[in-house]
Amino acid sequence: MQTQLFINGKFVPAEDGATLPVLNPHDNSVIANVAMAGPADIDKAVAAARKAFPKWARMAAMERGRLLLKLADAIEANADELARLESMDTGHPLRDTRHLDVPRTALTFRYFGGMADKLEGSVIPVEAGFLNYMLREPIGVVGQVVPWNFPLMFTSWKMAPALAAGNCIVMKPAELTPLATLRIAELMAEVGFPPGVVNIVPGLGHVAGQYLAEHDDVDKIAFTGSTATGRRIVHASAGNLKKVQLELGGKGANIVFGDANIAAAVNGSAFAIFHNQGQACIAGSRLVLHKSIADEFIERFARLAASIRIGDPLDPSTEMGPLTSIEHRDRVLSYVDVALSEGGRVILGGKVPSDPTLARGCYVEPTIVEAKPTDRVSQEEVFGPFVSVATFETDEEALAIANGTEYGLGGGLWTNDLTRAHLLARNMKAGMVWVNCYKRVNPASPFGGVGKSGYGREMGFEVMREYTQAKSVWVNVDAGLAPYYPR
Repeated sequence: MQTQLFINGKFVPAEDGATLPVLNPHDNSVIANVAMAGPADIDKAVAAARKAFPKWARMAAMERGRLLLKLADAIEANADELARLESMDTGHPLRDTRHLDVPRTALTFRYFGGMADKLEGSVIPVEAGFLNYMLREPIGVVGQVVPWNFPLMFTSWKMAPALAAGNCIVMKPAELTPLATLRIAELMAEVGFPPGVVNIVPGLGHVAGQYLAEHDDVDKIAFTGSTATGRRIVHASAGNLKKVQLELGGKGANIVFGDANIAAAVNGSAFAIFHNQGQACIAGSRLVLHKSIADEFIERFARLAASIRIGDPLDPSTEMGPLTSIEHRDRVLSYVDVALSEGGRVILGGKVPSDPTLARGCYVEPTIVEAKPTDRVSQEEVFGPFVSVATFETDEEALAIANGTEYGLGGGLWTNDLTRAHLLARNMKAGMVWVNCYKRVNPASPFGGVGKSGYGREMGFEVMREYTQAKSVWVNVDAGLAPYYPR
């Protein structure tokens, strides 16, 4: 298990020797003490990336892609180790890390390995006598900040397109969950990525993250995390006007209409909020039900939620593990009091499990709360296995509720009415909308939000534009063209 910083192709301790214990959220035992980067370490990592950039950017795109494809193969060859490491570090159940997180990570590196030599420029029709063409060039040194909820998967989302486009990287994984990202760095060295192309610097957000965002030799900062931290990133980036890409919070509305397939909607809605203990920016954390089916839906949904197997994330039978930290567990539970203070009703959960074998961990029962659309629990991102329920009567009312927050990341709806589905999808204030499903993601499909959910896009061809910049080249091809100022 790697526990040191990865700078210029080598694992090294922090300059000041600082470390932080990384805890297993199942029982809060110490997994390892991991080096914590400070400003001096960030300087070294940025310098290594800057030195490596010219050669990496000039490398044939096919060769960059080949290395990404080799990395995808290495991830698959080490899939069980990575899955167990991610589950132990984050609390995400092994059944999910094995079947979702690790395969999606390999798929992302493989997709952008194939994308590396598909990035084309264009010829622009301008006035006679001139050839004008547009090149897409890498930005340079990119700082990337990865959150603690899906660290392995988000490492691939950030790294793969940036590298395919020819950039070099300084990545700061969350101090709570750096282990899988450090293992990816080890695999990158093994398959032949040149030193300095990728540098991994775990560290505290207000120290390493802040300094990386402020750094004058970083050309872009890409951040996934809370909206509050995203604002600080924007302010920190202003010194050298670096490009900024933000994927921030969400408060997804999950609307179920009277004509929906109730069984499918119940199962899909449970996945939308309880997968990864609700620690997902795209979680369907607002359940919006048509009054005609609300009672039946809540009864079936609550019965399913109560049956979810909570336990040790390394147990293959576990369906919901612990939250990632004690502090976050307590924050999620505090919203139960918030809901009650505003007149809400707890339908299910709202407490830690009674099982004594889970007492030392960060566990919270699946929680369902009836609340008004304007209540805090319906407006603020709880980021846990906590869903608020409201009802509606008309399509217009459902749309108003869906669009009634400051966020705009993802949302879903369940209906058999094709016209309604397309109309609401068009009018929902969100970067992503799912119809008769929820939380579907794929490396080919753009991922991102609007409003206080950030700007820019992960994934798909859109993200290649995020990690490149356009250059316009003008060529005078008509030797007989008169100069602008004739002599």
